[in-house]
Amino acid sequence: MRRIVISASFLFVLICAPMVYGQQADAGARERTRTRLAQLLEKVGPEVKITFRQSQKQPFNYVGSLTTGLVNADSFEVVVSVTAKDTIGFRVYPHYNRAYINVDKAKDPAALMRLLLRLSDRAFLFWGADETGDIFTGYTFTLESGFPDEAIKIVLRSIVNSDKFIGEMRPFIDGTTAVK
Repeated sequence: MRRIVISASFLFVLICAPMVYGQQADAGARERTRTRLAQLLEKVGPEVKITFRQSQKQPFNYVGSLTTGLVNADSFEVVVSVTAKDTIGFRVYPHYNRAYINVDKAKDPAALMRLLLRLSDRAFLFWGADETGDIFTGYTFTLESGFPDEAIKIVLRSIVNSDKFIGEMRPFIDGTTAVK
């Protein structure tokens, strides 16, 4: 018979230590964050040429569209989310040829994904693909140090700069070249 020995201090930690699976905001904190975010988006949105509205489907999301200052993308759909885990997430979906850019519909999906990985290393915003294969650029803030007013403004001002990256993607999306 094999015996298992567990120290008393290890057992105490197992029994008494709370299980941590990620930051969890209470409902009131999430509501306060949403209110503060709404006020900031209302103020800064016009400066960056994005009008935000609260999502009808998800009340903790704000959605806007950037259409000015772009030469490669038709627009950028901006989704800003206040999560239940005490974060604010930006997901910015470029629209190209009147549609989302989808990895599975690209002329060269593998090259497009390699480019997204390289862009995540060299660009300010990271790049990814959602569960349907639509690509996005994004940023995530944790709120453990407070509400990041100035940092959110910087992200909002940076969205237009992602247009040049759509130009880099064009050969892999449909074989065309970037507009300069």
